[in-house]
Amino acid sequence: MKTSSSSRPLPAPILAIAHIGMALVLGNLLPLPIPAPGFVQWLGLGLTALGFGLGVMAMIAFRRARAGGLITTGVYQITRNPVYLGFVIMLVGFPLSVGSYWGIPLVWPMIVLMNRFVIGPEESQLEKRFKGEFAEYKNRVRRWL
Repeated sequence: MKTSSSSRPLPAPILAIAHIGMALVLGNLLPLPIPAPGFVQWLGLGLTALGFGLGVMAMIAFRRARAGGLITTGVYQITRNPVYLGFVIMLVGFPLSVGSYWGIPLVWPMIVLMNRFVIGPEESQLEKRFKGEFAEYKNRVRRWL
């Protein structure tokens, strides 16, 4: 696998499967007996719904945009990566909702890997394709939040 940020992006679902798999394995091998009040489960469900909703809003904006254009409206005014942000929010929310807490500390390495092997290469491609338009957008809107 190339490590250059200009290389081909790693498909994000591969990271998702790795994250979920590691959380399940660690949860079975080293359970974290952390008692949590009932509201934590509801908080987790809310975060999961928020993350899912953010991803759906991004996909709707993507479909409504003109074919092949750079999307800078809707949720893309807040974050350059609403789908990935929504995904990370779900990766925090879901473990809270089911009490499988290993998924939460694994989010940080996931973000690092996503920045390096998914978002970095994607943004390199966008810079080549949209040049100044993407550079201006990148200066105006943060990668995550």
